[in-house]
Amino acid sequence: MSLNEEDTMQKHPIIIDNDTAQDDCVTILLALTDPAADLRAITTVAGNVPFDRQVANAQMTLSVAGRLGDVPLHLGCRQPMLRPWVSAEEVHGDGSGGLEIELDPDAISDEHAVDALIRLTAEQPGEISVVAIGPLTNIATAVVKDRRFVENVKSLYIMGGSNNGRGNTTSSAEFNFYVDPHAAQIVMEAGFTDLHIVTWDPITIRDATYSRARYDQLTSIDTPIAAFFKKVCDATLSFNESVGIDGSTHPDSITLAALLYPELVLEEGRYRVDVDTQSELTMGYSAMAWDKFGSEANAHVVERMDGEAFYDILARMLQTPSVPSRPIDGLAG
Repeated sequence: MSLNEEDTMQKHPIIIDNDTAQDDCVTILLALTDPAADLRAITTVAGNVPFDRQVANAQMTLSVAGRLGDVPLHLGCRQPMLRPWVSAEEVHGDGSGGLEIELDPDAISDEHAVDALIRLTAEQPGEISVVAIGPLTNIATAVVKDRRFVENVKSLYIMGGSNNGRGNTTSSAEFNFYVDPHAAQIVMEAGFTDLHIVTWDPITIRDATYSRARYDQLTSIDTPIAAFFKKVCDATLSFNESVGIDGSTHPDSITLAALLYPELVLEEGRYRVDVDTQSELTMGYSAMAWDKFGSEANAHVVERMDGEAFYDILARMLQTPSVPSRPIDGLAG
C-alpha cells in the first residue's frame, strides 16, 4: 500500500470492547496501526483472564505501540449478568506470555465502559462502529441502560458463536457466548440494524488459523510489535496444538479486519441468531436459522473470509516500527 493510498483511505471510527488477552491484544494493535482504523476508545469486560490482568494487558498493548495515554481505556463489567465468571486461562495463560508493566493510573479513564459506549456513540450518532470481541456484558448493559444506544451505533461486529457448529468451551458453545449467554441473547434481540457475526466455526478454525511454520514467519519480523505478538500468542498456539488445532488462532483480529476491509468477506448470509440461556447441556449455543424457517433475520453471519489476505494484513501490522511508551518487563529489545 502506498502513502498516497493511505492518505485517501476511508478511516472507520471504532470502539473495541474486549477481554484483553492474546488475540484481543492483536486486535488493539491492528486498530492502532492500520491506516483504515480510527480507534476512539478501548473498553474492557470480564472474560479471558482475571479483570485486573486484562487492564495490565491493555496497557502493555498500548505501550508497545507507543500509544499509552493516547486512546481512552474504560473499565467495564467485572462479572457476567447472571452466571459466575469463567476464564480461559487454560488456553491463554495470563494472556501476555508473562510480560509485566508498571501500570499508569492516569491512562485509565474514570468513566465506566458502559457509559463511555453510550456517550461516544450518542455524540456522533450513526458514525462509530463497535467491535465486540469478548463476552457481550458491556454491550447488553448499554442496551438496557439507554435504548438509543442501538440506533446510535453505526455497525456492531461481534466475534462469537459458531454457525450451527462445534464450540471451543463446551461441545456446543463458543467462549464469548458461553461466558454470558444472557447478554448475548439481549444483544441478538436488541434490534441493531447492521449486526455482523464472525464465528469460531467455521471462520476462525478454517480462515484465521495459521500453522506454526507460517506463525514463525510472522514472528521473525524484528520490531517491538512482532516480539510482543509472539509473547502473547505462544501459549495459545501450544494449547491449540495440544487439542488438535493446527496453528495460531486469530478470531478477534479477523473480526476487526472484516469491518476495516469488507472485501475480505467472501461469503455472508442473513440469519436469525439466538443464544441458548436455558439448557446446561447447550448453554451459550448459537442457533443460526436461515431463511427456510421463516424467522426474521437479525444478523449478517460471515460464512467465508480471505485468510491469505488477512495474513498479509497481520504481516504489515507486525512490520510497523514503534517506540514503547514505557518499559515492558520480559519483552526482548
